[in-house]
Amino acid sequence: MASSPVSARRLEGKVAVITGGASGIGERTARLFVAHGARVVVADIQDDAGARLCAELGGAASAVYVHCDVCVEADVAAAVDHAVATFGSLDIMFNNAGIGGPLYQGIRECDVADLERVLAVNLVGPFLGAKHAARVMVPARRGGSIVSTASVASALAGIAWHAYTCSKHALVGLTESLAAELGRHGVRVNCVSPWGVPTPLALDYMGLDREGFQRAMETMGNLRAVGGAMQTEDIANAVLFLASDDARHISGHNLLVDGGMSIAVNPAMSVFKD
Repeated sequence: MASSPVSARRLEGKVAVITGGASGIGERTARLFVAHGARVVVADIQDDAGARLCAELGGAASAVYVHCDVCVEADVAAAVDHAVATFGSLDIMFNNAGIGGPLYQGIRECDVADLERVLAVNLVGPFLGAKHAARVMVPARRGGSIVSTASVASALAGIAWHAYTCSKHALVGLTESLAAELGRHGVRVNCVSPWGVPTPLALDYMGLDREGFQRAMETMGNLRAVGGAMQTEDIANAVLFLASDDARHISGHNLLVDGGMSIAVNPAMSVFKD
């Protein structure tokens, strides 16, 4: 028996808000969502980049930009309200905005202000996004999907500084807790945890150009011969899956998109030989 055809537009009729949507993973996801039939609100603090992206995506019929600092609840609430007012509903909330904080900072050098800033963006931001997404999704009785960008640092220690690692571990816990509450309303909650991708934020964080960054990621990665280092589209495709009805039975899950990095071991200690 022939298999049923795969739909070319997996988000037809859906409305999404993407925080941190003006660049990097957020930008690539916005482009992919629109290509799959969604209408998108790009929420960011990069006003020029956000407006330019929405114009490229077809303007007000497909994508609109709103200024949104995810640490400010009024901004997050306004972004959600704008989606409903402009497109009539909210089906997908992608909490993507995040920061890295200082690099290679040991606990003895940690500044509590840096810790609080990272937690505000990486944890409080998704908390607010989920809160206001649920505010409109639950009474609408349309179900919905909330996805947040975590990190492979949510599963591995020692690859990022303490505040970033704490924020991403906590985000996984928040995801699981939200999934437990919102499942009864048909709202799924998941997160995606990338290994390093060459976004502007990551390049600045590591102090490397794109070529040097990709070389470093390939050296440290576990999965080989899959067409080079991971790119933003690899993460966007994972988010598309979690946001779509293809993942209708998946909730409370942390999807690691890391080329096997989280299961990598010291080759000298491995029982697996070439």
